[in-house]
Amino acid sequence: MASLLQGRLPVNQDVLLMQKGTLMRKVRSKSWKKLRYFRLQEDGMTVRHARQAGGRSKASFSISDVETVRNSHESELLRSLAEEFPLEHGFTIVFHGRRSNLDLVANSVEEAQIWMQGLQLLVDFVTSMDQQEWLDQWLSDWFQRGDKNQDGRMSFEEVQRLLHLMNVEMEPEYAFQLFQAADMSQSDTLEGKEFVEFYKALTKRAEVQELFENFSADGQKLTLLEFVDFLREEQKEGDRASDLALELIDRYEPSDSGKLRHVLSMDGFLSYLYSKDGDIFNPSCRLIYQDMTQPLNHYYINSSHNTYLVGDQLCGQSSVEGYIRALKRGCRCVEVDIWDGPSGEPVVYHGHTLTSRILFKEVVATVAQYAFQTSDYPVILSLENHCSWEQQEIIAHHLTEILGEQLLSTTLDGQLPTQLPSPEELRKKILIKGKKLRTLEEDLEEQEEEEELKTELEREREAELELESQFESETQELSPRSKDKNEKIMVQAPLPKPGLPLFPKQKCKAILCPALSSLVVYTKTVSFYNFTHSREHYRFYELSSFTETKAKSLIKEAGNEFVQHNAWQLSRVYPSGLRTDSSNYNPQEFWNAGCQMVAMNVQTAGLEMDLYDGLFRQNGGCGYVLKPDFLRDTQSSFQPERPISPFKTQTLLIQVISGQQLPKVDNTKEQSIVDPLVRVEIFGVRPDITHQETNYVENNGFNPYWGQTLCFRVLVPELALLRFVVKDYNWKSRNDFLGQYTLPWTCIQQGYRHIHLLSKDGTSLHPASIFVHICMVEGLKGDES
Repeated sequence: MASLLQGRLPVNQDVLLMQKGTLMRKVRSKSWKKLRYFRLQEDGMTVRHARQAGGRSKASFSISDVETVRNSHESELLRSLAEEFPLEHGFTIVFHGRRSNLDLVANSVEEAQIWMQGLQLLVDFVTSMDQQEWLDQWLSDWFQRGDKNQDGRMSFEEVQRLLHLMNVEMEPEYAFQLFQAADMSQSDTLEGKEFVEFYKALTKRAEVQELFENFSADGQKLTLLEFVDFLREEQKEGDRASDLALELIDRYEPSDSGKLRHVLSMDGFLSYLYSKDGDIFNPSCRLIYQDMTQPLNHYYINSSHNTYLVGDQLCGQSSVEGYIRALKRGCRCVEVDIWDGPSGEPVVYHGHTLTSRILFKEVVATVAQYAFQTSDYPVILSLENHCSWEQQEIIAHHLTEILGEQLLSTTLDGQLPTQLPSPEELRKKILIKGKKLRTLEEDLEEQEEEEELKTELEREREAELELESQFESETQELSPRSKDKNEKIMVQAPLPKPGLPLFPKQKCKAILCPALSSLVVYTKTVSFYNFTHSREHYRFYELSSFTETKAKSLIKEAGNEFVQHNAWQLSRVYPSGLRTDSSNYNPQEFWNAGCQMVAMNVQTAGLEMDLYDGLFRQNGGCGYVLKPDFLRDTQSSFQPERPISPFKTQTLLIQVISGQQLPKVDNTKEQSIVDPLVRVEIFGVRPDITHQETNYVENNGFNPYWGQTLCFRVLVPELALLRFVVKDYNWKSRNDFLGQYTLPWTCIQQGYRHIHLLSKDGTSLHPASIFVHICMVEGLKGDES
């Protein structure tokens, strides 16, 4: 079956040559470099590779898996092989999620360019695909997998095998009935369009049809008024329902006549429900919608721990790729551990471990390149400085020279601030977080003195030049003896102004280099003793770091004081040193206390990173999320462990209706079909943490139906996160993970909504989803006893 996208796919000379195939070196390390024959398939969407042309091939990747294509100058691995292969022959394929990059080396510059340009063309096309095109591609992928003999047709036996692959358990008689109905050519096989009809019969949504008919007078269409009623009554769209109805019909109704008549067909209705407008995540929260003019300490800041590591904390690889991935996913605070390196160049790695080393200047260059590709808001470089005086000067030099105008090296207006600047004021600026020799006040005072001294020295120099000029004119009248060329006239240089530091170069590890110290402005690190000490001795631009253990104990012992502390000063929390496997803690309890920089090992997927991604999914994914007002008040009475009124308690009713095209736990097990259940979890303040789950549906991951309602009461909605997890029931062991989606309570849309599932790695599992009905009410509901 040719791709259903055939005719819409971009095809140029590069794509055609990729379909013929190319022999290239696949490079995994300096010692692993193997020749492989890569070929773009006829569908234009999948790449396979073999040991040689014409050999047995296996899937390499799908174009939809690819995020971007980079030239080899951006690959640490290919750069390290520059003496073996010309850099211009190589390129890197970067995948979504945490999948490792694929480094390839072609035999010529021309071949490398063909693949780089062709792949990027296809990636751009995939990125711009609409909902129908995504579905077409998904069907083409399944057809390719089901068509075992690759003859472009599917026999009933192949269809039965495909049903198992697609998570469908169906009576053979019923499956054959659908097969015969779709076989319009009566060839006992299904071709492309026939397979599409077969799929439509499989995916008929009775629950959506019933909903449609509840609002449609004739069961065939929704008139404009009927659709407005649906948007107002069920989707809680309020006064905007009338205008929104016209927009949605124009956007999702497939027929031109329907658009002209302002009516919505069943297909259009289903398209709307499955779209971003019908998503559980409010589309307005996908934009930057929060006030970005408040002080920096009023925001949660997307932060990464040991950013250079892409593996564990003991033997893992250090790589600039860690910074690229962190910054591209929205991290605004990245960590750099710096140690003395050979040849006078500082290096970055996890000290006293076997992790590999990278040059500090390469890290800075990477940050300069990627800092503002995802977000314009400020990036904080958290420096852990372990270097000697000499190499600290090199650090300061690299920061200044490489970052240039991006680096914030003094206050925004040269004046002493009274509070931290806002993300808006710091747009496209990189801040250095680290130790500082003096206070900001002393720095500014010295800068003022230096300016005055500079002006004074300039005046003195002008006076000296005037005296020299006068002296030269007078010497012309002196006796010949005084003009003896061997006689020297000594002019005494002016002495330095008393009290000015000469800053002699010292070799001492314990002393911070002034050049590096001066680059720390609004984010000076100080040791934490207790909250009283901080209030009495520290300034708003000074911040402390806490291990997760210390932060937890402070929340338990003095939760309200921690909240008040975080209302005027920044705090950073980082994982315990015992997490050598780069595992993560639950960030929620630290957010509850208002901690801004809750640093995570972003290379490690799991529940904790689901929550992290869920919180920062809002506000345009810019890396800054405004804290609730009760966490921005220095007089706040909020107790994160024991919250009491006044808070607007809310009740959430979730009807979990159905699932669509759920993935398998293990795609290698063709015969296994999942028994899915849905678990809904609430994370927030301690009293709000809870979960409930549906029953499991036996042997159906394709279109399971639950129809169960779950009820949750939440005391502090402003801090709550909602996580939907779909699992495969297994009575022998723990239920297996199939997919999840996490979002802030404040971004939930009410009504009939689809939840588009993500993998454990955070990538899309399109078209896997669950269909729910959401209802939120203020106060309590039901029996409170």
